[in-house]
Amino acid sequence: MPRISVVLPVFNAATTIVRAVESVRAQTWAEWELVVVDDGSTDGTREILRGLAREEKRMRVIERAHAGVAEAANAAMAAAQGDFVARMDADDVAHRERLAEQVAWLERAEHRDVGVVGCLVEFGGDRAANAGYALHVDWVNSLVTPADMAVNRFVEQPVVNPSVMFRRELVAQHGGYRDGDFPEDYELWLRWLDAGVRMAKVPRVLLTWHDAPTRLTRTDARYAPDAFFRVKAEWIARELARSGEGRDVWVWGAGRHTRKRAAGLERWGVRIAGYIDVDVKKTGRGIGGTGLPVIGERELPAPGKSVVLSYVTTRGARDYNRARLRERGYVEGHDFWMAG
Repeated sequence: MPRISVVLPVFNAATTIVRAVESVRAQTWAEWELVVVDDGSTDGTREILRGLAREEKRMRVIERAHAGVAEAANAAMAAAQGDFVARMDADDVAHRERLAEQVAWLERAEHRDVGVVGCLVEFGGDRAANAGYALHVDWVNSLVTPADMAVNRFVEQPVVNPSVMFRRELVAQHGGYRDGDFPEDYELWLRWLDAGVRMAKVPRVLLTWHDAPTRLTRTDARYAPDAFFRVKAEWIARELARSGEGRDVWVWGAGRHTRKRAAGLERWGVRIAGYIDVDVKKTGRGIGGTGLPVIGERELPAPGKSVVLSYVTTRGARDYNRARLRERGYVEGHDFWMAG
């Protein structure tokens, strides 16, 4: 039996699938199987996969009608036989030591309580043309420890999905990907983290994460910014119910987009006490027809009485808000969370 099952859902990736598969075949760790689920490709991908599977006996191809990436990934995981499951996407490239480094990391005695390990990733796009996405990659790479991952999980997903390896039993314990109007990978990590699964990263670049124009994150409405805010609202509400201890919930940011996104919390039973804003023109009055107060940062209540969610997404605002809250004695992950 292989120690590692590499699972790779694919749909219409004829131009990149060979490169992805060959990066798995080139691994220094040899005890793997590659489970590829072709999700109804119509561009010749299926024929390419059949040819590759004839050459590589460790590769299995499952062909199915098009049902979406969540269903395809779940089918691949259901067929996996290894103790560890490594995710891979059809347009990315695993570096030669990726599997060896990650399985060795998970098998160390001091990491037995960690269920998921990712790695640092190389941005495979044009940093000048896609500066915003490149900065996102830099941010993801800055999160390495379980504490980093847990406390930043409401900002964005703290791992790059095709870079992860996890213990196979976690799927049976906590479920696989769910299909819906949300990013299926982010929902999975939020659900597992909420269940107490610890996540970390090997602090080495072991994957090239390509940023193709056809990537789902660029073409599918399930990966639009509002979809990320919708899916995180449920898990923020769960965290507040568990650790908020009945304290008032204040939202930092009183702009229209922030209020709209924060209002999604109310669906899950969160009552917002008011808003915080650095713009003095917005303070001292109700806002947006809500009747809720807007206060300045100097009027912040004591941390023992409040929990603050920072929903501001303006570049640099997260660092500013974090510094101001810490100055007031707020503890991140208990008294405040970055959520945007």
